[in-house]
Amino acid sequence: MGIKIMMLAVFFAVMIGIGMYCRRHSTDVSGFVLGGRSVGPWLTAFAYGTSYFSAVVFVGYAGQFGWKYGIAATWAGIGNTIIGSLMAWVILGRRTRIMTQHLDSATMPQFFEARFGSPALKIAASVITFIFLIPYTASLYNGLSRLFGMAFDIDYTVCVIVMAVLTGIYVIAGGYMATAINDFVQGIIMLFGISAVILAVLNSKGGFLAAIDGLARVSDETVSTTPGVFASFFGPDPVNLLGVVILTSLGTWGLPQMVQKFYAIRSEKSIATGTVVSTFFSLIIAGGCYFLGGFGRLFSDQIDIKANGFDSVIPTMLSGLPDILIAVVVILVLSASMSTLSSLVLTSSSTMTLDLLKGRFIQEMDEKKQVFVMRCLIVVFVAISVVLAIIQYKSSVTFIAQLMGVSWGALAGAFLAPFLYGLYWKGASRAGVWCCFIFSTVVMLANVVARSSFPVLIQSPINAGAFCMLAGLVIVPVVSVFTPKPDKEVVDGSFACYDAKVLVPRRRALEEDAQG
Repeated sequence: MGIKIMMLAVFFAVMIGIGMYCRRHSTDVSGFVLGGRSVGPWLTAFAYGTSYFSAVVFVGYAGQFGWKYGIAATWAGIGNTIIGSLMAWVILGRRTRIMTQHLDSATMPQFFEARFGSPALKIAASVITFIFLIPYTASLYNGLSRLFGMAFDIDYTVCVIVMAVLTGIYVIAGGYMATAINDFVQGIIMLFGISAVILAVLNSKGGFLAAIDGLARVSDETVSTTPGVFASFFGPDPVNLLGVVILTSLGTWGLPQMVQKFYAIRSEKSIATGTVVSTFFSLIIAGGCYFLGGFGRLFSDQIDIKANGFDSVIPTMLSGLPDILIAVVVILVLSASMSTLSSLVLTSSSTMTLDLLKGRFIQEMDEKKQVFVMRCLIVVFVAISVVLAIIQYKSSVTFIAQLMGVSWGALAGAFLAPFLYGLYWKGASRAGVWCCFIFSTVVMLANVVARSSFPVLIQSPINAGAFCMLAGLVIVPVVSVFTPKPDKEVVDGSFACYDAKVLVPRRRALEEDAQG
């Protein structure tokens, strides 16, 4: 217990110290929200990765999908690496950085307003962000409950409040720069932590080959009658597994807290380096989490899914580890949760301040006042998320849990296609964006209140969210073709940034032949 407490104390002290150190970077809006658009590649890559993977993935998704699909759940981690990280950086990174700076937008709602010439779109995007980020924020605490119950004799409420307060302190003090530096530290912890945990768990079952052999001998006729299905390449249910891959991988392209990381990139070199680092980070963390969860059925004699749910899978797998490794796991999950929490509350507060309050409810807001309001709203958002997390944990309220499940689907379904087409296609219209916003939010909210009425294939929030994302990629261009064309002046003004001439070193471009 002494080792665990000492490691937690050092961890929290470092987080707070970094927040205090970064106060000088958060005196204006650009510094507080984007780190002055001067964040280096390693910090940006780790900020992207740690915001991506939280306790929801490590405890919830890894346990649930590992139990359902066996070792095939690793495909979710591979999808997160290739689609959610590598392709996201390649396709969105450079264009997002160039156009958002050109349009002077610090948030995704601001981008929609400037790119499509519609203040109403900014308000709608702000409301959607606020509604669906808060429940997602509350869900980050869920994975901590069982781990702290396993490692410490401390009430869950106390753990949630302490985590929220400490996260709030360093975000309020240092803004995005403090978040980015802390994400880097937390990311290092996550890399070493997940590697150590996987080795320890597999070793407890006789090593990798013995664990695979044991998994191949597991049978569950309620899932599949195929022998060795949980150790197979695609598992017992490849169709629903594909839905998981799409939601958790493609979804990052439309999440405000993820895309906003590209706004702060410093240079061209940072994009190239950040792409490699982020992809490697995702491979280890996401691949490792789902790979570990895939062996959950080896512990089926200790797990009662009906009584304790899928969230009990990973904690049970870890319960037999040495104390020092359990301490590492607790700090690993704390790191994952605090990094994502800091990103979410910063995104929520900046969206509310810059996109809703400024110029509408508060007419005069200079730089200093905007930063002050954002800091106040961070306190509000953290408090709301804590209350929601405690209510869900201590009562039988299910609506909150359902809303958490649809958060990713609603946000990414509404924003992914409009943002992607906004960066690449001049023909995207306001009507197309509006249809995508409305379609995804209505479908996901309907999935909460009338799930049994949905077709079987998209009854689960995961498949419904994946459906909304893919549908949006069709809705925006189809509606845009049959509705009034976008304002040519607004479109040309937005895309002019890509044609601006810049000087580059000879190694980046060959000189044209004057004779040719």
